[in-house]
Amino acid sequence: MIGIYLHLGQDKVVKSSSVLGVFDMDTSTVQKNTRTFLNKAEKEGRVINVSFELPKSFVVCLEEGKIIIYISQLSTATLEKRAENFKSILV
Repeated sequence: MIGIYLHLGQDKVVKSSSVLGVFDMDTSTVQKNTRTFLNKAEKEGRVINVSFELPKSFVVCLEEGKIIIYISQLSTATLEKRAENFKSILV
């Protein structure tokens, strides 16, 4: 089986199979439930900032049985294109 990785920005890559969702920071954090989820994860040390630039998205991953959230300066569209490019290589 081929391991496919998604580059989230800076020097961070994750296995694409670990990605549960990619969310736009501006539109998804409007909801109180999302803000509560992110705040709780941050307090538990499960949030990793990929860059110190303005965050545009967050990526929820399941790694070793734990939910990890990566904050990225890349837009959801850019991350989606990167994921699609890997899929087209395999076809």
